[in-house]
Amino acid sequence: MKIASLQENKKIEKRIAITPEITKKYVSSGFEVYLSKNYGLHLGFSDDEYKNLGANILEDEKEIVKSADLIVQLGLPSDENLSFLKEDQILIGVLNPYANKTKIDNLIKKKIKNFSLELLPRITRAQSMDILSSQANLAGYKAVLESFAYFEKAIPMMMTAAGTIPAAKVLVVGAGVAGLQAVATAKRMGAMVYATDVRMASKEQVESLGGKFLTVEGSENLETEGGYAKETTDEFKKKQEELLIETLKKVDIVVCTALVPGKKAPVILKDSMINIMQPGSVIYDLAAIQGGNTAFTEVDKIIDKNGVKIMGESNILNKLPTSASSLYAKNLFNFVINLYDKESKKLNINLEDEIIEKTLIK
Repeated sequence: MKIASLQENKKIEKRIAITPEITKKYVSSGFEVYLSKNYGLHLGFSDDEYKNLGANILEDEKEIVKSADLIVQLGLPSDENLSFLKEDQILIGVLNPYANKTKIDNLIKKKIKNFSLELLPRITRAQSMDILSSQANLAGYKAVLESFAYFEKAIPMMMTAAGTIPAAKVLVVGAGVAGLQAVATAKRMGAMVYATDVRMASKEQVESLGGKFLTVEGSENLETEGGYAKETTDEFKKKQEELLIETLKKVDIVVCTALVPGKKAPVILKDSMINIMQPGSVIYDLAAIQGGNTAFTEVDKIIDKNGVKIMGESNILNKLPTSASSLYAKNLFNFVINLYDKESKKLNINLEDEIIEKTLIK
């Protein structure tokens, strides 16, 4: 069984799908591993390191694609490499079927099986494969560090003979995996932390991390069976705005993480809300790539609105590619092993398995 991975476009994606640590696991499980030349060099992983662990390094990516049974990536390969795929091959990654519908439909017509890992069901057995949680954890952590870097005051309270500097006040909008990590990181660095979410289930988690949970009446009804946030009613939005306005008057930093799966990010911080924030405040919008949680978010730009800096990046994990690759590669390996029959050394696409059924794009 041949498993392969190609170089990503490093201008937009520095993470990799197979690390040296995971190469060893694939080889010991009976896979032949094929990688592009200089596959992990930008992360400090040399070709020799991979070779010593049993991987095969090839310069011709066309040869890699054509010979592989299974191709694992972060996103979709280049159009050229996609054209080399043939019937019965398997492609696994974060394929974003909503945005890449035409390309994936063409792959399905060629009878290529496509698994998109962001579609994993939220069940206990899938936790070790959950790329959304592992990557969101790092994103929440890094968003706090990035916002602190642009905030021109100290974060923790400091008491000196010359006087006391108060602790920075941080508001985290959305208390999912990224939001909870943002709460934890900001708290560890000495900030006063507030968090808000439409799901009441988040309250206990936020408070356990030392944050203060802000909510409005009706939040308990705004969670899906999968644990994600539902879209809110106009009445709820009005109450939420009133709560946010009072909070934004006193906070220094806002980290936005609110997303609705498969849809444009909700605009939570409107023009009027940002105008009441103090000059020098910072907003980091993790939802930027899906439209943003503020009225002014622009991807990969810093917008100054009356002295308030608003920022959001297309891929914040490019700033933590080694750590992010380590976790992604482990999630991916666990997914592949779930497909693999060690005795027959063949893949078993069992559609009665909820993990396989939900992630296979049909």
